[in-house]
Amino acid sequence: MLNEERIILMTHMASYEEGEGRKNVKIGNYFRSDYVAVQVLKAIISGTIAFGVVFALYIFYDFEVFMQDLYEIDLIAFAKKVLFYYAVTVAGYGVLTYVVSTYRYVRAKKSLKCYYQNLKKLASLYSGQDV
Repeated sequence: MLNEERIILMTHMASYEEGEGRKNVKIGNYFRSDYVAVQVLKAIISGTIAFGVVFALYIFYDFEVFMQDLYEIDLIAFAKKVLFYYAVTVAGYGVLTYVVSTYRYVRAKKSLKCYYQNLKKLASLYSGQDV
């Protein structure tokens, strides 16, 4: 005999497993600090690459003028300015990634907790029935 409550619960859980559940299980396999550290490290690497590309585009945009001014500018001050912008860019991107990845981790853990509670409920529905 079919139990309507079990069917609804299993359908809901299968939908979760196919969609949001896959991503949440991957996130849930990490400890919070490990997940956040990996995400921040990836953000720092991506930020460095993005800053390099944008800086290269800035230099190559008007390369002739840059080469003419190269002998007249203070290279140490220019390098300090570039490094300051790099540090601000990467630090800002890292902090933003820290906040977002912490939020995602907490949300995924909460969702997985609900999923595991549904698994226990489903197991209890099966054990309560005579086979």
